[in-house]
Amino acid sequence: MAIDRFGRNIHYLRISLTDHCNLRCIYCMPEDMTFRPNADLMQDDEIIFFTRLFASLGFDKIRLTGGEPTVRANVVNLVRSIASTDGIRSVSMTTNGLLLKKLAQPLAEAGLQRVNVSIDTLDPAKFKRLTRWGKLDDVWEGILAAEQAGLAPVKLNAVVVKGYNEDDVIDLAALTISHPWQMRFIEMMPFAGATEIQVNQVITMKQIQENIESEFGKLEISNNGKMDGEAQVFHIPHAKGDIGFISSVTHPFCSACTRARLTSDGKLRLCLLREKEVDLLTPLRAGASLDELRKLLLDGVWEKPWGHGLADGVIPLNRIMSEIGG
Repeated sequence: MAIDRFGRNIHYLRISLTDHCNLRCIYCMPEDMTFRPNADLMQDDEIIFFTRLFASLGFDKIRLTGGEPTVRANVVNLVRSIASTDGIRSVSMTTNGLLLKKLAQPLAEAGLQRVNVSIDTLDPAKFKRLTRWGKLDDVWEGILAAEQAGLAPVKLNAVVVKGYNEDDVIDLAALTISHPWQMRFIEMMPFAGATEIQVNQVITMKQIQENIESEFGKLEISNNGKMDGEAQVFHIPHAKGDIGFISSVTHPFCSACTRARLTSDGKLRLCLLREKEVDLLTPLRAGASLDELRKLLLDGVWEKPWGHGLADGVIPLNRIMSEIGG
């Protein structure tokens, strides 16, 4: 079991399969982004090795992230290997959905259980402006393919950016009236690469909720008031689905955090919004023993910080978002 110095059982691992992406979202990266060469990233056998290592220490929940995880070569076989690892009970993925029309069914058959699909607007022109690349129709077809493949409950993620899509939250929230989906609204978080936008164009959870309630009336509490992962969950009266609010900036949920991240280049990152990392890939490639790697991992988990430092003006600048994995 991996325990940090605050007594939290860290058992949820987010594995970034790649820093590469087939979109260039304005709040994530510059349009002329240069990605790491594949040789610098974890290879398939290394990802499987680390999955087994983490599982042997009590990690039982895996989320696959990017960049965009579906652009990773051999992603279906990787999912199959991860899902069949002893001790792993949950395998999910966060994706932009562009390739799900093709991949949803094979991924489900390989053992993927759920997906979170990023969709910041239902307006094709705004989608193009926010993501720079890609077509909204492809994402929508991917969402429907995921639902058809049984990757449920389908969760949709929207990052809300002032001046871009703050008024679109009403249409997005309305999706939950007729669909049994969870629409999650995420406060924008500051990182390197697009820091000015991330700091100056934040829309808070309170503002998002007030906007939705101005259209649908007061939201009702879902999930008996308990957090669903990092989301506070509500619903529009009589709706089939739920609305989640992830307020990492204004109402952080650090005390309940049980997650760690493994970046695509093999660094253990214990807090999304803190720069400190533990290099696991370099020692593995240098021939470190299993016991040595296990000690590195457990020592790193022990030093997991209590939470981020945004309130004190501490912004992580050593990586952009796509280099960490959400």
